Amino acid sequence: MTLTSDGSRKEMQNVVAGQREHPALAPPERWRMRSKLGDHALSEWTDILAQTHLRFEVSATERTPPTFCGVVTRRRFGGLAMVDCGCSPFLGRSVSGEQGERTAEVFGLQFIRRGVESVRERSHEINLRAGDMVLWDGRTKVEIEVLEPFVKRTVIFPRERLLAVCPHLEDAGALPPLRDSASVRLLVRYLDSLAIELGALDQPGRAAAADAALELLRAAVAPSVPSSRAARRTAMCTEVRRYIRGHLSDPSLGPDSIAAAHTMSLRSLHALFEDRDESVCGIIRGERLARCRDDLGLAGGGSVAEIAYRWGFHDPAHFARAFKAHYEVTPSEVRRESLLRASGA
Repeated sequence: MTLTSDGSRKEMQNVVAGQREHPALAPPERWRMRSKLGDHALSEWTDILAQTHLRFEVSATERTPPTFCGVVTRRRFGGLAMVDCGCSPFLGRSVSGEQGERTAEVFGLQFIRRGVESVRERSHEINLRAGDMVLWDGRTKVEIEVLEPFVKRTVIFPRERLLAVCPHLEDAGALPPLRDSASVRLLVRYLDSLAIELGALDQPGRAAAADAALELLRAAVAPSVPSSRAARRTAMCTEVRRYIRGHLSDPSLGPDSIAAAHTMSLRSLHALFEDRDESVCGIIRGERLARCRDDLGLAGGGSVAEIAYRWGFHDPAHFARAFKAHYEVTPSEVRRESLLRASGA
């Protein structure tokens, strides 16, 4: 807590709390501020937004009350971030990519809970109200104005991560509107439930939750995005990867079964990845090793041999060699370390 130049009290806390949080995981991050308007009164709000959303030039408007209030809570999971934000009216202009500022390599899925926010991009302007959802690109310069006290939830995705599951966005030009649909409603309900349960999830659970959020967003966005030939090819590569991840426990998983499942020739399947510095077999092996590494780190994951068979390796000895070559440590060493952690030794 600090004092402003005009003597008013201003708060900014990074509170760590939450009874439901798993003790071994990072709890939510929280920022709160309350400040009387004056010189540099919104500087801390500028800093909070830069840490949690994007970099904005922030200023007061005629709607900004004499005492500005803002609160942000951020929960991280599987490389994504869920950010809940509430604040008084203000005006903000994004500065990403200008005057030496780095471009923000993220997308944000924003859902308005309460209030009104006006978003202006060049000559285009939309007003977002309670119930509206929008997908924004951190590379795009916008001006936002909060017209009345509002609350929103934003899930922030690394750019590469979202484009991996929805490559058509690269060619979209303008991001598609997220109109009311079954897919959008399902996505909103999932995020609401995730916010409640996230604190009780371990790291593998959080990673799975992030994958599910990406898949649901893809289902909500993809039908509205036009695709080029290159984007369709990228989308097919993504679909093949998704199929591989869903069938890793099948010992017969391989190029032949994948090609058959997608009604394409073996040659066409290999051609999809010929310029990507990876092979279908290499992808399968890498995904299986990653799943095995996750299970080796769980106290109840089973023995090394059980884990190897679980994820499609026929021979535990071959699995051990492949694991050591990939991670520079043996499966037994990883297993032993996880059991020691679980026992508190």
